[in-house]
Amino acid sequence: MKRTDLDLASRALGGSVRCVSDEFFAPCEALIQPWTPLHDKLEFGPHGKIYDGWETRRRRTPGYDWAIVALGVPGVLHEIIADTAFFTGNYPPEVSVEATWLDGSPSNEELMAADWVTVVPQSAARGNMANTYRVHNHWAFSHVRLNIFPDGGVARLRVRGTAVPDPRVLGSRIDLASLHNGGEIAECSDMFYSDARQVLYPGVARSMSEGWETARRRTAGNDYLVVTLAGPARLSYVDIDSGYFLGNAPGRVRLSGRSDEEAPWHEILPETRISSDSHNRFRLTSSETVSAVRVDVFPDGGFSRLHLMGELAEEALAEAIAHWLRLLPSTAYAKVLAGVGIAQAPVRTLTTEQLLGLAW
Repeated sequence: MKRTDLDLASRALGGSVRCVSDEFFAPCEALIQPWTPLHDKLEFGPHGKIYDGWETRRRRTPGYDWAIVALGVPGVLHEIIADTAFFTGNYPPEVSVEATWLDGSPSNEELMAADWVTVVPQSAARGNMANTYRVHNHWAFSHVRLNIFPDGGVARLRVRGTAVPDPRVLGSRIDLASLHNGGEIAECSDMFYSDARQVLYPGVARSMSEGWETARRRTAGNDYLVVTLAGPARLSYVDIDSGYFLGNAPGRVRLSGRSDEEAPWHEILPETRISSDSHNRFRLTSSETVSAVRVDVFPDGGFSRLHLMGELAEEALAEAIAHWLRLLPSTAYAKVLAGVGIAQAPVRTLTTEQLLGLAW
């Protein structure tokens, strides 16, 4: 396996199990956990032996069981591993894997109706083993479907491959909502379970507790939060990461923006359906400059992370750089200017062009 290969399905990269035929004995979410499967021989629950993996009931009708996984990062698949660790008398004797590419945030119905391509034909599998299958296909895929014949348990599904990021978002400069870049929560309708500020944290949430979650709404209206951006900016796309929000994600969202506190809100993303436990990315086509964004969720719920990608207006960027320079110690200030060939001078004498020259 090449060093560049990633487990594209891993929860650590944002992978999620979107739908499954059956999970009577053990939940499907375990399939994509990044850690090695664990096992306690003495642990039993109401449904029987507890496994760290996905396990279906014994099938008494024709057919087979399956699980559809949204890859955390779309990519070209090189190798599939169906790890049946600790499944000895209840593993599937055969498996197959299919893959597809679907843009946006497809519903379960759209996933079921997708054009699936077989990347691993129906093949033998063994119990308590990392069953490995090579993939000979050069296309990029966004989802895979693991089929097990006829039933049984699989501890982990590893989808090794080369990431193929969506190039449509590569032109965006920075996450203007990020706390690291100067974003902040200005207002929030409800923070019953967790602090809304967590959606502006860097990285990927490790559980639902690391996002924003409201109480269940029993009255009219909807919940919302307001984010002040790093500065006035033109936004290009939004990523609403609902990772780990399986039954608590909003059904729909709407985004509005405004240029300053006195200006009225104007819609930049109409009320739109989102998927649970998924990256929900939408292009923002408004050319207006905004300094704050209101995210309305319908009717309630929450999500893990909010990324508002775009580019600061030149005037705002120059002002932000000037403010930063003013806060630097004199030695550091001189070093920064010298690094771009500017003789040391008071900040107030630097031109907008010189200030913008400091930007990466």
